[in-house]
Amino acid sequence: MDQLRRLLRNTFTALLALVLLFEEWGWEPLQALLAKLARLPLWAWLEGRIARLPPWGALALFAIPALALLPIKLLALFLIGRHHAFMGLCVLLSAKIVGTALLARLFTLTQPTLMRLGWFARWYPRWKVWKDGIIAQVRASPTWRMGRRIKMRIRTAVRRSRKSFAEGAKESQKN
Repeated sequence: MDQLRRLLRNTFTALLALVLLFEEWGWEPLQALLAKLARLPLWAWLEGRIARLPPWGALALFAIPALALLPIKLLALFLIGRHHAFMGLCVLLSAKIVGTALLARLFTLTQPTLMRLGWFARWYPRWKVWKDGIIAQVRASPTWRMGRRIKMRIRTAVRRSRKSFAEGAKESQKN
């Protein structure tokens, strides 16, 4: 029974780590991308309204992206069920990216307000420490480090190829 419990816990932790890594990867860049929309007057007005919501209103706001994306996720499952796995996966990944962008921006706008909720102010720092610990474990793993080395080698090879191609193009223009 202990082995089964350990296997389930490790499997759950690995899956959760993948989700957390995706969220971590996309959180800041996607939030920054949506923040650029604040240059538009209507979008800036909407963000101002969101930032001024009371604590429970700010919390309730997080249900909107989840509810709005539910039909899209169901469509993805429908496509997968109809043997269009690639299309379903693309729809699902797109929904995940859009959902992450919306949640990241909403959280950035509402975090100060949410911190006025006692239970949120108590649990959010704990969640952050726990999440950061999981991510640190993954990034310290041999698999992650090997993947980083491979990624750096590929980047170096691409840069060399581009440089070589650019130099070859310049030489052919001279002749």
